[in-house]
Amino acid sequence: MPKKLSTREIRRKTKQIQHAIDGTRRRIVNLKFIRTAQFPYRSPSTPKGIDPLPIESKTGSSFRTDWARRTPAQTIRMLFSEFPMRPIIHFFAKPAMIGLHTLSDIPEYQPVIFVANHHSHIDTPLVLTSLPVRWRRKLVVGAAADYFFSSRLKGAFSALFIGAIPIERKKIARKSSDDIASLIDKGWSFMVFPEGGRSPDGWGQPFRGGAAYLSLRCKVPIVPIHLSGTGSILRKGRNLPKRAKTTVNFGKPIWPTDGESSRSLAKRIETSVSELADETSSNWWDAKKRLYQEETPTLHGPQASNWRRAWHLTQRVNEQQSSRGRWPII
Repeated sequence: MPKKLSTREIRRKTKQIQHAIDGTRRRIVNLKFIRTAQFPYRSPSTPKGIDPLPIESKTGSSFRTDWARRTPAQTIRMLFSEFPMRPIIHFFAKPAMIGLHTLSDIPEYQPVIFVANHHSHIDTPLVLTSLPVRWRRKLVVGAAADYFFSSRLKGAFSALFIGAIPIERKKIARKSSDDIASLIDKGWSFMVFPEGGRSPDGWGQPFRGGAAYLSLRCKVPIVPIHLSGTGSILRKGRNLPKRAKTTVNFGKPIWPTDGESSRSLAKRIETSVSELADETSSNWWDAKKRLYQEETPTLHGPQASNWRRAWHLTQRVNEQQSSRGRWPII
């Protein structure tokens, strides 16, 4: 037999149930108020007949990176580049440096635009750890806005640890070039991969003219860089890296001339990177002879089917490996 409740206990239970019902009603009222509340509890609505303002995106090319160029962020980035970035890069890439002395010809406090070919995600940290501290201290890296700044977390990581700034690569955006030019005028150096993305098949892609335009606009030199071997570590389509030998070859600074066009300067930049690639694969003397004879191999590879391009690339790699250690033929 269930225990019979007294009148006092029934009243106490009734009050508890009523209190719970009143609390639920209050929560429902509060939620309804929050849902229907207007200004100043939420942004004002747009009057009828007026087009609403576009919602400003906080990702992509609109991602703010000015905080990453302040002293605390710069300190974190410099420490991160020394450890763990440098030991990891030396473990996987084992880089050999060529032509680093050419940077000593550049006047102190002179901003520079570093331009390199692009085959792998490891290219950026490889160049960053190869540059002297003098250049790494005030350096920003052009990164694809649709990839590195697709989310706020990814953008914050890229801006903090590699000094990345968003660049539109699928459309022409004046804002990106204006922001970069402003940073160069303030003494910041700039690093960019003018191919616009990683090589899909191991051959180089045509250089775009953004770096040449900035060089002419800001009157700063361009330092060409050729990276070899990085495609074997983490090429496009591979998720796990593997160890391979790499070479970072620095070329002589290229200064823009008065009256020069962006197209002409971009051609000089691409030719210089091609010459560095030829020098890396053979030797300085033979590369100079081919340059004088206008026979420097291009970075693009043959205009042929995919299997022939792959075959030519394999043949080129084998020739590079067999030619190492030989004396130049004079």
